[in-house]
Amino acid sequence: MNILFVCTGNTCRSPMAEGYVNSKFKNISAKSCGIFADGSAVSENAKTAMAEIGIDISSHISTPISKELTDWADKIICMSPSHKQMLDSIGIANAKILGDGIFDPYGCDVAAYRVCRDQIINQIDLLFRDFTVIPIEHPHIKEIARLEKICFSTPWSEKALKEAFMTGTKFFVAVKDKQVLGYVGISAIIDEGYITNIAVFPEHRNKGVATALLDFLFDFAKDQGLAFISLEVRESNYTAISLYEKLGFKTEGKRKNFYTAPTEDALILTKRFD
Repeated sequence: MNILFVCTGNTCRSPMAEGYVNSKFKNISAKSCGIFADGSAVSENAKTAMAEIGIDISSHISTPISKELTDWADKIICMSPSHKQMLDSIGIANAKILGDGIFDPYGCDVAAYRVCRDQIINQIDLLFRDFTVIPIEHPHIKEIARLEKICFSTPWSEKALKEAFMTGTKFFVAVKDKQVLGYVGISAIIDEGYITNIAVFPEHRNKGVATALLDFLFDFAKDQGLAFISLEVRESNYTAISLYEKLGFKTEGKRKNFYTAPTEDALILTKRFD
């Protein structure tokens, strides 16, 4: 599939979208262009924001929209409603907006570009997601127990999962064609939420599954009126910590020797809701 991302000058949003898709999706080829592009280099802040997640867009040069590019594209995705209006006005009526629109960080500091980058990534992951997140049913528990054994040195047993499920712990699974990709559990006490575990099968990691599970959990927490969600994570699990921080969790404490096999401290990460 060929995807063409369109923004105004093709120096910020659309190059970040192009870079992300080309780095993550093997079956999708992405290009980008701008309605008013003039051959400028990519924004330094856009370059920095993407380099922070291991994606190099430093060689990008802004490219004006053309019939050659629009004919190449199977899908045309623009960054805002105003871009779609402009594309409609020049006869390109099949363009879609990425999410509800991506805010323009032009002229802002690198922190704003990070926010824009993360918004783009989240919306692209949603756009190309080929799985769903649902509450678990009894048949899922056996597969979750198998996942626990793969991921954790002290896994929950199938019996423990069933008991937790029957006594009020909420579990949600990401599934594709009835296959479990990952799961998350949460125990709610009055207005407080505590994540019991989150895990994704190794072959399905780096595909947005954990992010989707947590996004679903955030919606659940808000519907239940929870003030916050908290979890523990191994201090050395930098990949998980990075994901949690990107999604708004902050470190609020530490549990000494919380984990065994091997023994390690746990960071307490919390996401608070207004």
